[in-house]
Amino acid sequence: MKKRNRINLLAVITSLCLFGRIPAVSAVTVPAIIPEPQKMELHDGCFKLQPGRSLLGFFTHGGTKIIVDASAQTSAAFLAKQLDQSTGYKIQISGPEINIAKGNILITSQAADPSLGAEGYELSVTPDSVVIRAPGQAGLFYGVQTLLQLFPPEIFSTNIVRHVDWQIPCMEIKDWPQFKWRGFMLDVSRHFFNKSEVEKVLDLMALHKMNMFHWHLTDDQGWRIQIKKYPRLTDVGAWRAGVGFNFPSNSTTAYGADGRYGGFYTQDDIREVVKYAAALHISIVPEIEMPGHSTAALTAYPQYSCTGGPFAPQLTAGIFDGIYDPAKEETFQFLEGVLAEVIPLFPYKYIHIGGDEVPKETWKNNPDCQALMKREGLKNEEELQSWFIRRIEKIVNAHGRSIIGWSEILQGGLPRNAAVMDWIGGAKEAAGAGHEVVMTPTAYCYFDFYQSTNRIVEPKAATWGGPLTLAKMYSFDPMPTNLPSQLEPYILGTQGNLWAEWVPSLSHAEYMMFPRACALSEVCWSAKSTRNWDDFMRRLQVQARRFDLMGVNYRHNFVESSESN
Repeated sequence: MKKRNRINLLAVITSLCLFGRIPAVSAVTVPAIIPEPQKMELHDGCFKLQPGRSLLGFFTHGGTKIIVDASAQTSAAFLAKQLDQSTGYKIQISGPEINIAKGNILITSQAADPSLGAEGYELSVTPDSVVIRAPGQAGLFYGVQTLLQLFPPEIFSTNIVRHVDWQIPCMEIKDWPQFKWRGFMLDVSRHFFNKSEVEKVLDLMALHKMNMFHWHLTDDQGWRIQIKKYPRLTDVGAWRAGVGFNFPSNSTTAYGADGRYGGFYTQDDIREVVKYAAALHISIVPEIEMPGHSTAALTAYPQYSCTGGPFAPQLTAGIFDGIYDPAKEETFQFLEGVLAEVIPLFPYKYIHIGGDEVPKETWKNNPDCQALMKREGLKNEEELQSWFIRRIEKIVNAHGRSIIGWSEILQGGLPRNAAVMDWIGGAKEAAGAGHEVVMTPTAYCYFDFYQSTNRIVEPKAATWGGPLTLAKMYSFDPMPTNLPSQLEPYILGTQGNLWAEWVPSLSHAEYMMFPRACALSEVCWSAKSTRNWDDFMRRLQVQARRFDLMGVNYRHNFVESSESN
């Protein structure tokens, strides 16, 4: 029997099992891994996790151990913590001198296949042992994530679960990602998610082998990052009167002691989140919006605007007149001061500078801006925006980083080292000019859209686009149509975006993320040629059980999701 046919047959068995038509013991024979591995072959038999021998209620010698070399310590600790949390077995971590056989788990980079790349891994399960082998630490970590998904869903419980047969099927997996950039953007400007809530989002990203967190820290509605040189950015710009959109005040916890809505992260908070993400092999790209979407900043410092204010943080979505004045040299001194504090907090190469939806009428009606355009030989306001972005790029480059911005930074000419986040077009143009591109088109990547056409049964969501159903998300191909093959390496990957105008809590955010982020993870990681909707839905039933045990508020009626509901 061919490998693929065998897996499909087992999928049918598991599907019957999940709906109660055959004994549940059969379910352990069929993996339910999301995202689906590139290559997987099942074998007879299973590996069983064993507790140590107990004496007076304490685990002692014996039982399953995790055997590691120096490169695998972090991944081993992650695995042991999760196993201990749900099984109570107190799995020990030992050095490579211990025999890997006889019920142990080996995590190592020794003798790994270099062709797997930094994020690829191999996973071998036999009745005697489990071996995870990868060239890089990220690959070892992703191998651990896959291993956890081979166990019964109860492995993800936050409490010890008794009377579970902790066994997994024997198999060989060889796996690597399709795209380098597998991301998710969380807008914390319109709704402030606190540090622990952000870390929970990172945990869920890691479960799905997603590696880029785009942290949308500033916008018209709120400034969320402490800048010591400019304290009013958070003293004033981080707060507004209420949550807006007719949400009741008890729909969110993001209120200060004085009743104002909002909040911000200290620089120590940022460092802690960056460190937390790094342990999950997630890089963070901060977004500091400019030249538009800057009402919150200009509420605090109106002298850097074209009009001088007054400004007030807005309660609703839209385009505002909060735009920096490029004709004032003080504007760039201000932004350089901001970036000088932001950039050292984030080690990844890209700093996101926004660049979208700039209300250029403000510049058109400003004499100083028009004089600047004439002096610099700029034909229109699009070229003025490009001139602004190029100045910012020089500041960012001076700190050893590069800029990335939304599609609009193409207008008037793209800076030399910039990358593009394509939400409304321009990917082919940017790739053709040698710029890296992240695909995030609204039709497939905007998680603030409704998940079906039946809005009555859904919580409030954005109405200007969508719906983005689960099936549509799963059908997405990040590679632009008819892109010449020589340009494909410039397409880094894709990400989902959750704008938070309509999302006043983490619970609501989880509902908007899942299960659509499960589909997105497979689009990012797995080969398009092996994507199978029916099998994905089969695996998603198991993922939903994991979510239940983890306390994740996913959209429960995803089984009925389709392009028409």
